[in-house]
Amino acid sequence: MDIRAYNREKWDLQVEQGNPWTIPCSPERIAAARKGEWSVGLTEQKQVPRNWFPADLHGVDILCLASGGGQQGPVLAAAGANVTVFDNSPRQLEQDRMVAKREGLVLVTVEGDMRDLSDFGDGCFDLVFHPISNCFCPELRPVWREAFRVLRPGGSLLAGFNNPTIYIFDGPLAMNGKFEVRYHLPFDASQLTEDERYHEFGEDSPLEFSHSLEEQIGGQLEAGFVLTGFYESSQNSPLGQVMPAYIATRAIKPID
Repeated sequence: MDIRAYNREKWDLQVEQGNPWTIPCSPERIAAARKGEWSVGLTEQKQVPRNWFPADLHGVDILCLASGGGQQGPVLAAAGANVTVFDNSPRQLEQDRMVAKREGLVLVTVEGDMRDLSDFGDGCFDLVFHPISNCFCPELRPVWREAFRVLRPGGSLLAGFNNPTIYIFDGPLAMNGKFEVRYHLPFDASQLTEDERYHEFGEDSPLEFSHSLEEQIGGQLEAGFVLTGFYESSQNSPLGQVMPAYIATRAIKPID
C-alpha cells in the first residue's frame, strides 16, 4: 500500500470538506501578527509558549514541516520570518499560497514526504515547526534525522504529536464518550481490514499510526537533539475531557 499517496489524496479531500486543520487563518490574524501580536499551535487547544521562539522572528528561517493549511506558516511569515511550508497535500499547500497572495506575504511551498527533506541542504533553517502530523507517517526516525540535518547548530525543533494511548480505543465509540479498548499498540491503520478502516476513519480520512514515546521522544534524542521544553494538551473530544491526548516538545540541535 502506498501510504503517502493514499494520505495525500485523503488530505486533499479533507480540504474540500473543511477539516479544521485545513481552514486558512483570517486577515485579522495576519494584521495582528504584523504588529507583533501572534501565536501558533502545535496542538489543538494550547498555543506554543513565546519563549520557545526567538524573541524577534525577522530574518529567522523557518521550515513548517507537514504544516500546510494556511494556518501557522502565514502567521509566522507575517511576524517577519522567512517561511517554507512543506507538506504532502497539494491542496493544503494551496491554502498557504492563497493566504500569501491575499495578504502580500512571501512564502515558499514545497510538496513532499516528511521523511525526505532532500530538497533542502544541510543547516539551512533556524527552526523547524512540526505540528501534529507524524501520526500520518508510518515511521518517525527518518523525520527526526532529517529535521536535525536541515537545522543550523543552535536551531530548534518544535513538535506536536498524539499521546499513543489514544489509539487503543474504538474511535467512533470514543467520540461519543464510550471508551472501549479495541486495539493493541502499536496501532497501524494500514494493517486493518477494509471494513475496520472504514469503521475507524470513514471513507475520506487519511490513515493514522500510533508511535511510542520511545519513538517520539527517544527518537529525537537519538537523532542528536537536546530536549528543552515539554507540555501536554487536551483534545476537543470526549476523550480529551479525561486525558491529555497531545504532547508538544522543544528540542535544540547542539552547537558543536
